[in-house]
Amino acid sequence: MATNIVVPELGESIVEARIAKWLKKQGDAVVAGDALVELETEKIDLEVSADRAGVLGELKHQEGADVKVGEVLAVLEDALAGTMPEVPKVPGVPRVPEVPGASATERKATPAAKNAAKVHDVKLESVEAAGSRVTKQDVLKAATPAPMAPMAPMAPMAPLAPRAAGSRTETRERMSKRRATIARRLVEAQHTAAMLTTFNEVDMSALMALRERRKDAFLKKHGVGVGIASFFVQAAIGALKAFPQINAEIQGDEIVTKHYYDIGMAVGAEGGLVVPVLRDADRMGFAGIELGIRDFAARAKNGTLTLEDLKGGTFTITNGGVFGSLMSTPIINPPQVGILGLHKIADRVVPVNGQVVIRPMMYLALSYDHRLVDGREAVQFLVKIKEYIEDPAWMLLDA
Repeated sequence: MATNIVVPELGESIVEARIAKWLKKQGDAVVAGDALVELETEKIDLEVSADRAGVLGELKHQEGADVKVGEVLAVLEDALAGTMPEVPKVPGVPRVPEVPGASATERKATPAAKNAAKVHDVKLESVEAAGSRVTKQDVLKAATPAPMAPMAPMAPMAPLAPRAAGSRTETRERMSKRRATIARRLVEAQHTAAMLTTFNEVDMSALMALRERRKDAFLKKHGVGVGIASFFVQAAIGALKAFPQINAEIQGDEIVTKHYYDIGMAVGAEGGLVVPVLRDADRMGFAGIELGIRDFAARAKNGTLTLEDLKGGTFTITNGGVFGSLMSTPIINPPQVGILGLHKIADRVVPVNGQVVIRPMMYLALSYDHRLVDGREAVQFLVKIKEYIEDPAWMLLDA
């Protein structure tokens, strides 16, 4: 009996995907668990697997097609007698089809995992599988950058040949689902919210001195270094408690105020910006926040973030300073009504107690939805964060 392979549920608010690559072709024999197709969504990429053995029949859509949740991707037909490989049956042990010339580890690896192993020069037998099969994500986790070979002395550069007349070229490529969604949501945010940005600056001297004094003890105790991000997450939580309307959203003609603190941390990934969420960040402590941020950064880099990691969020922090940004106006992540922008720490001349001194300074930016947040609250919110960062002891006293 033929069964349909359909686009699975993709998570909160995701209704469409794009067929990135067929991993099996029409007429291929497959076993339960074989990955059939890779789908690209606005947030993550995922594989759709066969839930039983059979032969892949008609492909309803080709690579590059956009498909909706529940739409039929292909038909899985019953295998004809003698077309599926057989193995001797051992009492009490489930039968696994034998693939000629493949090792036991390779039999348990998805096609996408095998391709990733070739690209990253990873031996499949050395990869630890999170589930019953080695997946692409498992391979990416195991992949480590190869050490760079010493560079040979560079030969003198030949003079550039003049460009031939008429050789001005262009390339054209289709937007990925993630990039198209980022573009759409950024425009929507500016069309649907009354967005304004307010700025302040913060003296980082006290925070940097505290980190320097405590970094070794913190690392020894928690196994992770202490960065500035965890201080800003804690400061943002304290400020949100003082100004709860910035931890809210508008639903129709109602204001929904959140009494929990799920802080989104914007991360620049290869396919575009993603915002994984630290859930109940007010209960995590500095070490938990640092571990969470480092985990998100690593998994954003190797493509193993899940839909659950990206769902929800009540407030977002973005740090353009890691790329050298001195000042920017971040765009709200709807339906949130506020986003905090951090920037590059730079030595600047500032007046302190009537004297001119040099201090490590950072500009802060808060973009907010003026429909819900007034300018007074927005300014006071940034002042509260400034107070926490310039005197970190206040975070403990207000906790």
